[in-house]
Amino acid sequence: MTADHRSPRRRSAGGAASLVLGAAVAVAVAIWVTGRHHSPQYAMGLFGAHGTDAVDLKARLGSALFGLALVQLLLALWMYHRLPGLAAAPRRVRTGHRVVGWVAFLLSLPIAFHCVSTYGVETTSTRVLLHSVAGCALYGAFVAKVLLVRGRRLPGWMLAVAGSVLFCAIGLLWYSGALWVLNGFDAPGL
Repeated sequence: MTADHRSPRRRSAGGAASLVLGAAVAVAVAIWVTGRHHSPQYAMGLFGAHGTDAVDLKARLGSALFGLALVQLLLALWMYHRLPGLAAAPRRVRTGHRVVGWVAFLLSLPIAFHCVSTYGVETTSTRVLLHSVAGCALYGAFVAKVLLVRGRRLPGWMLAVAGSVLFCAIGLLWYSGALWVLNGFDAPGL
């Protein structure tokens, strides 16, 4: 038997980090499994819109979500002193970051509900697979980010990684979904 020579704080932080990662993966996998075992309901609407109207509405909502994600990124960079030439972020920037984050999360819910209920998780092409994986990752990363913000003993880099994964997932969703629709059902490179 070997003794664990790490401090109790490092052991608890490691356990908490494992729990956060486990929760994030569990959420992403649960969405994947639900979407793969769901029978698509192609007649589903989004706020009363059906067919191409629903797809167009979802693309516009997705573009708004990506815009909010860009605002989130800039606010986070300001809060963590990563924007050269700006003074330390006032407290209202942290509040704004949190409010914009929750608005983005709430905006994502009808989009995700429509995706999962109408299409499920599909793997029919590279674009669709990328979109499905990014959608699952988005909510896993969101769970991780919320838990990490609350976990004061966890390494700060974990929050940056979770936020980066969340931003990248939203960007990939926009690229493989909203841009594809708004660009006449063509995404460059996919």
